[in-house]
Amino acid sequence: MTTIRNNWTREEIGAIYNKPVMSLIYEAATVHREFHDPNEVQVCTLLSVKTGGCPEDCSYCPQAARYHTQVKVEKLMEVGEVLQKAVEAKESGSTRFCMGAAWREVRDNRDFDKVIEMVKGVSTLGMEVCCTLGMLSPEQAQKLKDAGLYAYNHNLDTSEEYYGDIITTRTYGDRLDTLESVRKAKISVCSGGIIGMGEHEDDRIGMLLVLSTLPEHPESVPVNALVPVEGTPLEDQPKVSVWEMVRMIATARIIMPKAMVRLSAGRVRMTLEEQALCFMAGANSIFAGDKLLTTPNPGYIKDQEMFQQLQLKPRVAYKEKSQKEVVF
Repeated sequence: MTTIRNNWTREEIGAIYNKPVMSLIYEAATVHREFHDPNEVQVCTLLSVKTGGCPEDCSYCPQAARYHTQVKVEKLMEVGEVLQKAVEAKESGSTRFCMGAAWREVRDNRDFDKVIEMVKGVSTLGMEVCCTLGMLSPEQAQKLKDAGLYAYNHNLDTSEEYYGDIITTRTYGDRLDTLESVRKAKISVCSGGIIGMGEHEDDRIGMLLVLSTLPEHPESVPVNALVPVEGTPLEDQPKVSVWEMVRMIATARIIMPKAMVRLSAGRVRMTLEEQALCFMAGANSIFAGDKLLTTPNPGYIKDQEMFQQLQLKPRVAYKEKSQKEVVF
């Protein structure tokens, strides 16, 4: 039986990451089968409820106000419009609905009150409701929990050593503080990162080290391949190879066995065969829909065709809880 560990070392993770790729995939697939159904994939939808105008300087993000991209600034969506999008996502097969706002941090104002109403509304649909709103205080996290929030996404993005080359408007410690606030509120943690931003392999290993040595592993670990956007500092970065994605996914699966490892941004540039390799390596969650916040993503129909071809089935909502514990 695989032991759940929170005391991994950089050397141990590096040794796993650099294994011969066939051996790495085999080991990851073996661990995956111990903790998950290998033919089951969680289908999630991510909606930008407030787009553009962000004051941060994340080098990869087209929503930063300081970059000249094609993203138009839009105000916070109305609650009814968001709930309709959630219903459409559920009808298309999603069991998890995540709402993202281009904020540096949550402020206690009318916009946050509207987000609280969105969370309450989506939670009544029987979907796992998730938010990604920037930095959170413990009090704000508790308000979201009380409203019915199931999960909160707050990515580390990269290693602490490389972080300052990508973002200067908040610190690595700020990100870890938000994860602690989320955990204290007993909200499921979703945290991962992006590869292909010019980092070294050791930075990827460093990010996985931080995630895997948290007091509790994140329940969800998104692995994103950079989607370069014209107008951002990283617009000329080369495409990440499928083998880089496979190594990240497989390593994450081995060191955080219970986590949902999400094949996230970058799928639109991957073939069906490349995505299948990622599922073999331990990925068991995707974002569905033709857009991830502001970047392209395969549409529902294309994903349904992929599920049929690979004989995959969608994971039900709240699988880790008994139905008695879930109040709709």
